[in-house]
Amino acid sequence: MFVLVEMTDTVRIPPWQFERKLNESIAEELNKKLANKVVYNVGLCICLYDITKLEDSYIFPGDGASHTKVHFRYVVFHPFLDEILIGQIKSCSQDGVHVSIGFFDDIVIPPESLQQPAKFDEAEQVWVWEYETEEGAHDLYMDIGEEIRFRVVDETFVDTSPTGPSSAEASTSNVTEEVQKKEAPYTLVGSISEPGLGLLSWWTNS
Repeated sequence: MFVLVEMTDTVRIPPWQFERKLNESIAEELNKKLANKVVYNVGLCICLYDITKLEDSYIFPGDGASHTKVHFRYVVFHPFLDEILIGQIKSCSQDGVHVSIGFFDDIVIPPESLQQPAKFDEAEQVWVWEYETEEGAHDLYMDIGEEIRFRVVDETFVDTSPTGPSSAEASTSNVTEEVQKKEAPYTLVGSISEPGLGLLSWWTNS
């Protein structure tokens, strides 16, 4: 679930921090810049692990700050494909079951990846597994807040870097639509379509 990623960056330290140890100032600046941010095709950055190398620091004309090229390792949330995770159901919609693992909410289990046969209950706004037994079908509801075990089957990264205006003729309505269509920078796609996956209560002996 968590991996160590080697990174390189140039860190700017303002003059009023020169009295501190360089490593402490750099660690603080790196965490300010990266913690809780998604790096494209890398994952969700959690915290600095260690600094492996500091190159020479430079002060450029017109800027009193020091600039140091830093080689470091960062703890990143990036589950591998087929990894089994446990989260909580955050909400349900026609698009599937939306899951949270506390610090990361952009997880969706699409309808085709649920235990089958499944149906969406419009009144309750939850998905239901129509579990077949010898006595007939039993509706097993995927209620909000329930713990769910799922397999990671896919991931999607979206480049959310700012872009310039497409044209001077863009109307306010188009801008509003673009804001509404804003996608999450990192999304995991899960599946529970095999025995042992799904709500923990389904597989736990009462």
